[in-house]
Amino acid sequence: MTDTLTRPIADHIDPVEPADGDHGLAIARAASVVSIVCFGAIFGFFYAWVCSTMWGLDAADPRVAIEAMQEMNGSVRNAVFAPAFFATPFVGAVTAIAWRRADDRRAAAWFAAASVVYLVGGLVLTMTINVPMNEDLAEVVVPADRLAAAAIWSDYSGDWQVWNITRTVFSGIALTMVGVGTLCSRRAGRAG
Repeated sequence: MTDTLTRPIADHIDPVEPADGDHGLAIARAASVVSIVCFGAIFGFFYAWVCSTMWGLDAADPRVAIEAMQEMNGSVRNAVFAPAFFATPFVGAVTAIAWRRADDRRAAAWFAAASVVYLVGGLVLTMTINVPMNEDLAEVVVPADRLAAAAIWSDYSGDWQVWNITRTVFSGIALTMVGVGTLCSRRAGRAG
């Protein structure tokens, strides 16, 4: 009895050997979590611009709005934002591959589709429309005249918001697809 009490707790636990495929399933599940975080982060980023940032800037003095937008666009190019923006479609593709290797084509298809939707409707759209608009605004010297600034801001803000809403919708669809892919997996709720 004394020997039983002095042995480490780990010695009392019977090791469980993983069944074939459990390792691949664990990788697919872990990749799904990373995908949810990445797709959720980028959707949340775009969504915040829709529901607060741009409304706040539109309500501000247009000279302040132009300068603030120039600063925000300059500061977003950083190591915190880049992984969510650029890596998300690749994380989704890796997750699709992981689910395919775990022999779940249905989940793999959802993750692959989510990656394509975000790649085209989020990343490519941003790089071809929003970024050039931001670069053009960065060249603007903020006029002292409020009416001149209002004309510049009005021309920029309306179009920029249309495209931001578009990429937000696409990113939301992609996030939903990632959620569906995670939930619909035949193995999502089983241990193997």
